[in-house]
Amino acid sequence: MIDILAIGAHPDDLELSCGATLAKLARRGHSVVLADLTQGERGTRGTAEIRTREAHKAASILGIKERRNLGLPDGNLERNTKNVRQIIAHIRDLRPRMLIFPHSFDRHPDHMHTHELCREAWFYSGLAKIPTEINGASQQPHRPDIWFEFMQWHEFEPSIIVDVTESWDVKMNAVRAYESQLHSQRTSEPETKLSSPQFLDLIEARGRAYGERIGVRYGEPFHCPVPLGIHDLFDLVHTKG
Repeated sequence: MIDILAIGAHPDDLELSCGATLAKLARRGHSVVLADLTQGERGTRGTAEIRTREAHKAASILGIKERRNLGLPDGNLERNTKNVRQIIAHIRDLRPRMLIFPHSFDRHPDHMHTHELCREAWFYSGLAKIPTEINGASQQPHRPDIWFEFMQWHEFEPSIIVDVTESWDVKMNAVRAYESQLHSQRTSEPETKLSSPQFLDLIEARGRAYGERIGVRYGEPFHCPVPLGIHDLFDLVHTKG
C-alpha cells in the first residue's frame, strides 16, 4: 500500500500542474508513485524515448522513486473498458489511499479523457466483480479514500490551495528536466505553447497568484468533489501564512 498515486496524460503534466505538491509530500515521508498514461509520442517536440528519459530524471528531482507508464496511445486516449481496466490494475497493485489526476475541463482532450478514465477507475477498482490482473496474478478490489484534481490550462475555483513555497524550486528544476519541450535556441523544432520563451514565467506567475490567495509565496490549486472534513475548525487558523 502507498499513500498517493498521481496520474497524468503525458510526461511533464504532473510536474507542471502539481510538481511542488508531490515533492513536498515525498519530502515529508509520504510514499508517492507517478503514472503517465502515454509516452507523449504525438507531441510536436521530442520523441517517446527522449520524453521517457526526461520523465525519470524529473521524478528523481522531485524525490520520487517510482514512475510508471501505461503505454496508452497519445492523442487517442479513449474512454473505454480496456483503458479503464488498465488503470484499475495499477490502482489495485499499488493500493493508494489518495489519487491525484486532472480536472474535468481542459483545452487538451487527452487531459479531459484522463479525468474520465481515472474517475471511472476510482469507482470500479472497489468492485469485487470487476476482474483485473497484473503480471498474471488476479487482484483484490481496492478503492482509494479520496481524490484531488489538479489544474492544467483552464482555471477553476479551487477547493484547496497547497502552500508549496518550500518545494517550488524543486518543482521548477523538475520542469526544466523536460528540455525537449522547453524553449531552446539549439533546436529547429516547431514552437509550441510550452516552448515559448515566456512559458516558465507563466508557471511562476500562476504559482505566485495562488500563493497570494492564501497569504504565502507559492501555491498549487486543487479541486475536491466532496466536502473536506476537519476535526477542529480552529485548525484552519494555523494553515494560513
